[in-house]
Amino acid sequence: MDIRSLTPDYAVSPQIALEDLPAIREAGFTTVIDNRPDAEIPGEIGAGPMQAAAEALGLRFIVNPVIGGAMTMENVTAQAAAIEASDGPVLAYCASGNRSSQVWALAHAGKMPADDLIGIPARFGYQLEGLRGTIETLARQG
Repeated sequence: MDIRSLTPDYAVSPQIALEDLPAIREAGFTTVIDNRPDAEIPGEIGAGPMQAAAEALGLRFIVNPVIGGAMTMENVTAQAAAIEASDGPVLAYCASGNRSSQVWALAHAGKMPADDLIGIPARFGYQLEGLRGTIETLARQG
C-alpha cells in the first residue's frame, strides 16, 4: 500500500487489497473511495467485497468508478459530495492514484488555485497539466 497525501484530509493510492483496510483505518482514514471500475480488476478486490470488508471495520466506503479518459461531471460531483460528507480523512484509490488525483482536482476547482490543484499531485508524479483548462473553466463557473 502506497498512500500519497495530497492534503491533510485527502490521500490517493494505487489499488489496495482487502488486507490493507485495517491499516487504512489505523492510519485515521474514515472514508475510502473506490475510483476503479470493477471491469479492470479481479472480483475478489471488486467494489462488493471491498465495501463489505471496509464497512465491517467501520469505514465509510463510496463507489465512484472513473473510466480512464472518460471522467464525467457526475464522477466529479460524486467525489466532491463524498469528500464533503466524510467525518474524517479520505483515501481514494484507483489503478495508480492518477484518476483519484484528477477527480479531486476537478472537484476543488474554484476552491483552490489551479496551480496548486496541478502542482500538489505532481509531487507524486501525477501530471494534471492537461486539465488546467477544465479546472479554470469550472472555477469560473463557480
